[in-house]
Amino acid sequence: MIKKVNHLIFASALLLNISGCATVQADSQPPKNYETYITVGDNFKHNAFTTINGDNIELGDKRKLVILFATWCSDSQRTLKELKASPLINDPNLQIIAIGRNENNESMAKFNEEYQLPFALVADPEREIYSQYANAGIPRLILLDEQNQVVKTLIGEEPNIVDKVVWK
Repeated sequence: MIKKVNHLIFASALLLNISGCATVQADSQPPKNYETYITVGDNFKHNAFTTINGDNIELGDKRKLVILFATWCSDSQRTLKELKASPLINDPNLQIIAIGRNENNESMAKFNEEYQLPFALVADPEREIYSQYANAGIPRLILLDEQNQVVKTLIGEEPNIVDKVVWK
Protein backbone atom coordinates (compact mmCIF):
# COMPACT_ATOMS: atom_id res chain seq x y z
CA MET A 1 0.00 0.00 0.00
CA ILE A 2 2.80 2.44 0.89
CA LYS A 3 4.50 1.70 -2.43
CA LYS A 4 1.28 2.60 -4.31
CA VAL A 5 0.96 5.86 -2.36
CA ASN A 6 4.59 6.75 -3.12
CA HIS A 7 4.00 6.07 -6.84
CA LEU A 8 0.89 8.24 -6.75
CA ILE A 9 2.77 11.09 -5.06
CA PHE A 10 5.60 10.81 -7.59
CA ALA A 11 3.19 10.74 -10.53
CA SER A 12 1.31 13.77 -9.17
CA ALA A 13 4.54 15.73 -8.72
CA LEU A 14 5.65 14.82 -12.24
CA LEU A 15 2.34 15.97 -13.72
CA LEU A 16 2.56 19.30 -11.88
CA ASN A 17 6.05 19.84 -13.29
CA ILE A 18 5.00 18.93 -16.83
CA SER A 19 1.90 21.13 -16.66
CA GLY A 20 4.03 24.21 -17.15
CA CYS A 21 2.29 26.26 -14.53
CA ALA A 22 4.83 25.65 -11.79
CA THR A 23 6.36 28.68 -10.12
CA VAL A 24 9.82 29.82 -11.18
CA GLN A 25 11.66 32.29 -8.96
CA ALA A 26 12.25 35.68 -10.56
CA ASP A 27 16.04 35.28 -10.64
CA SER A 28 16.16 31.61 -11.63
CA GLN A 29 16.20 29.92 -15.02
CA PRO A 30 13.27 27.87 -16.32
CA PRO A 31 13.55 24.12 -15.72
CA LYS A 32 15.86 22.42 -18.21
CA ASN A 33 12.99 20.39 -19.62
CA TYR A 34 11.37 23.58 -20.95
CA GLU A 35 12.21 23.76 -24.63
CA THR A 36 11.49 26.70 -26.93
CA TYR A 37 11.36 25.83 -30.61
CA ILE A 38 11.91 29.35 -31.96
CA THR A 39 14.69 31.83 -31.34
CA VAL A 40 15.34 35.50 -31.88
CA GLY A 41 15.37 36.27 -35.61
CA ASP A 42 13.21 33.30 -36.61
CA ASN A 43 10.06 33.91 -38.62
CA PHE A 44 6.87 33.20 -36.70
CA LYS A 45 5.25 30.07 -38.13
CA HIS A 46 1.70 31.46 -38.37
CA ASN A 47 0.36 34.38 -40.39
CA ALA A 48 -3.32 34.14 -39.44
CA PHE A 49 -5.64 32.67 -36.83
CA THR A 50 -9.34 32.10 -36.30
CA THR A 51 -10.63 33.61 -33.06
CA ILE A 52 -13.07 31.97 -30.67
CA ASN A 53 -15.77 34.15 -32.28
CA GLY A 54 -15.02 32.75 -35.74
CA ASP A 55 -13.27 35.88 -36.99
CA ASN A 56 -10.17 35.48 -39.14
CA ILE A 57 -7.27 37.68 -38.07
CA GLU A 58 -4.03 38.17 -39.89
CA LEU A 59 -0.78 39.22 -38.32
CA GLY A 60 -0.54 42.79 -39.46
CA ASP A 61 2.36 45.15 -40.03
CA LYS A 62 2.51 46.15 -36.35
CA ARG A 63 4.58 44.71 -33.55
CA LYS A 64 2.88 41.63 -32.09
CA LEU A 65 2.62 40.06 -28.67
CA VAL A 66 1.52 36.43 -28.83
CA ILE A 67 0.63 34.85 -25.49
CA LEU A 68 0.33 31.08 -25.13
CA PHE A 69 -1.63 30.37 -21.95
CA ALA A 70 -4.20 28.17 -20.17
CA THR A 71 -7.34 29.42 -18.45
CA TRP A 72 -6.77 27.21 -15.38
CA CYS A 73 -3.17 28.34 -14.79
CA SER A 74 -2.70 30.93 -12.05
CA ASP A 75 0.48 32.26 -13.72
CA SER A 76 -1.47 32.76 -16.95
CA GLN A 77 -4.31 34.47 -15.12
CA ARG A 78 -1.89 36.83 -13.34
CA THR A 79 -0.01 37.63 -16.57
CA LEU A 80 -3.24 38.45 -18.44
CA LYS A 81 -4.41 40.69 -15.59
CA GLU A 82 -1.03 42.46 -15.59
CA LEU A 83 -1.21 42.89 -19.35
CA LYS A 84 -4.75 44.26 -19.20
CA ALA A 85 -3.62 46.82 -16.58
CA SER A 86 -0.49 47.82 -18.53
CA PRO A 87 -0.07 50.64 -21.09
CA LEU A 88 0.58 47.96 -23.74
CA ILE A 89 -3.15 47.37 -23.99
CA ASN A 90 -3.67 50.85 -25.47
CA ASP A 91 -0.67 50.85 -27.83
CA PRO A 92 -2.08 51.41 -31.35
CA ASN A 93 1.11 49.97 -32.85
CA LEU A 94 0.75 46.62 -31.09
CA GLN A 95 -1.37 43.62 -32.02
CA ILE A 96 -2.05 41.20 -29.13
CA ILE A 97 -3.22 37.63 -29.62
CA ALA A 98 -3.78 35.16 -26.78
CA ILE A 99 -3.82 31.45 -27.62
CA GLY A 100 -5.37 29.02 -25.14
CA ARG A 101 -3.34 25.81 -24.95
CA ASN A 102 -5.63 22.78 -24.60
CA GLU A 103 -8.63 25.13 -24.58
CA ASN A 104 -11.73 25.09 -26.77
CA ASN A 105 -13.91 28.01 -27.87
CA GLU A 106 -16.37 27.41 -25.02
CA SER A 107 -13.77 27.34 -22.23
CA MET A 108 -12.12 30.45 -23.66
CA ALA A 109 -15.45 32.31 -23.94
CA LYS A 110 -16.33 31.42 -20.35
CA PHE A 111 -12.89 32.59 -19.19
CA ASN A 112 -13.32 35.86 -21.07
CA GLU A 113 -16.67 36.54 -19.42
CA GLU A 114 -14.71 37.16 -16.23
CA TYR A 115 -11.51 38.67 -17.67
CA GLN A 116 -12.99 40.84 -20.47
CA LEU A 117 -9.77 40.77 -22.49
CA PRO A 118 -9.74 43.42 -25.23
CA PHE A 119 -7.70 41.43 -27.74
CA ALA A 120 -8.05 38.39 -29.97
CA LEU A 121 -8.50 34.99 -28.30
CA VAL A 122 -7.68 31.80 -30.16
CA ALA A 123 -8.42 28.25 -28.96
CA ASP A 124 -5.79 25.53 -29.40
CA PRO A 125 -7.61 22.42 -28.14
CA GLU A 126 -5.06 19.88 -29.42
CA ARG A 127 -1.89 21.97 -28.89
CA GLU A 128 -1.43 22.18 -32.65
CA ILE A 129 -0.23 25.77 -32.34
CA TYR A 130 1.55 25.53 -28.99
CA SER A 131 3.57 22.45 -29.95
CA GLN A 132 5.22 24.39 -32.78
CA TYR A 133 6.75 26.84 -30.32
CA ALA A 134 7.42 24.98 -27.06
CA ASN A 135 7.13 21.68 -25.22
CA ALA A 136 6.13 22.99 -21.75
CA GLY A 137 5.73 26.14 -19.73
CA ILE A 138 2.89 28.64 -19.70
CA PRO A 139 2.31 31.40 -20.07
CA ARG A 140 4.68 31.92 -22.96
CA LEU A 141 5.07 35.39 -24.42
CA ILE A 142 6.45 35.77 -27.93
CA LEU A 143 7.34 39.26 -29.12
CA LEU A 144 7.35 39.76 -32.88
CA ASP A 145 8.45 42.72 -34.97
CA GLU A 146 6.55 44.26 -37.87
CA GLN A 147 7.86 41.53 -40.21
CA ASN A 148 6.74 38.70 -37.86
CA GLN A 149 10.27 37.88 -36.76
CA VAL A 150 10.86 36.84 -33.17
CA VAL A 151 12.37 39.62 -31.05
CA LYS A 152 12.13 37.89 -27.67
CA THR A 153 10.50 34.93 -25.93
CA LEU A 154 9.56 34.87 -22.26
CA ILE A 155 8.14 32.30 -19.89
CA GLY A 156 5.72 34.26 -17.74
CA GLU A 157 5.79 32.23 -14.56
CA GLU A 158 7.14 35.14 -12.55
CA PRO A 159 5.23 38.19 -11.34
CA ASN A 160 5.53 41.39 -13.41
CA ILE A 161 6.67 39.58 -16.56
CA VAL A 162 4.82 42.26 -18.55
CA ASP A 163 7.58 44.69 -17.50
CA LYS A 164 9.97 42.65 -19.69
CA VAL A 165 7.77 43.04 -22.77
CA VAL A 166 10.00 45.48 -24.67
CA TRP A 167 11.14 45.35 -28.28
CA LYS A 168 14.62 46.88 -27.75
